Order: sequence, then C-alpha cells, then structure tokens
Amino acid sequence: MSGRWFEDFKVGDRFVTPGKTVTEGAIATMIGLGGFTMPLFNDEEYARTTPFGTRIAPGRLTLFLMGGLEEQTGVYEGCLIALLSIDKVQFKGPLKAGDTIKVEMEVTATRDTSKPDRGVVVHRSVCRNQRGEAILETEAAHLLRRRPK
Repeated sequence: MSGRWFEDFKVGDRFVTPGKTVTEGAIATMIGLGGFTMPLFNDEEYARTTPFGTRIAPGRLTLFLMGGLEEQTGVYEGCLIALLSIDKVQFKGPLKAGDTIKVEMEVTATRDTSKPDRGVVVHRSVCRNQRGEAILETEAAHLLRRRPK
C-alpha cells in the first residue's frame, strides 16, 4: 500500500498530477464512445466559425481525464473506498487536441463518518493546460479507509 490513509490527509495538503498530452485520437474515441453529436466536437469547418477556432473536447471528457490523472498521484492507492461526489464543476476553458494538462489538488476538508474505519476527504481540483490556464475547476469528496489498528 503506497497511498495515504484518511488520517494522513490534512487541510491544505497539495498534490500535482503528472502531465498528459491529449491527442486527437483520444478525443475522437471518447466522442464516439459517449455518443456526442454536436458539430463543435465533430465538424472542423463548423468549429472554425466558433470562438474556439477549432474542434474541442466535450467538457465531460476533461472531467474524466482529471480523475485518471488524480489517481496517478498514488495518494488513493490501497485506501480509496469510493468517490462520493463531484461538486462545483466549472468549465473555464476548452480542451483541444495537443493540449497537455495536469491537475492541482488541494485538500479543503476532512470529516469523520459514522463508521470508525473510514473518513471523508474533500479536495478542490484545478485542471490546467500547458499555458497554466485553468480549464476546469471542481470539488470532489472521497471515502477513504483509516489506518488499521
């Protein structure tokens, strides 16, 4: 087990994920799997007429990728029970093919549960592109195991 137990998290703890370059192929695959049909995602000629100037990834794809990047920090490994909520989702900018993203996480709260073997950790996450621009912000709560006694 290389993750952190519930009691290892403190308000103010910060973590930064590795970076990930998002390819055109990854975006196309997720658009197809998700069934997205909007021309903004599928029609380059149409997308050139938008403020984005090109096709973009659906915002939900950015949220999905953030989850994978957050797991890659290793902080939940062996201790995570469940994702409880994703709140305060704010799309700040587009995700485009070729962008390299990373996520900055900050623990904003911890709380006990009614069961003595677990607790809740809440964190704010900001997904940034290679220019440091925030493209998605959110708050998530995870249920984590406590260290065995």
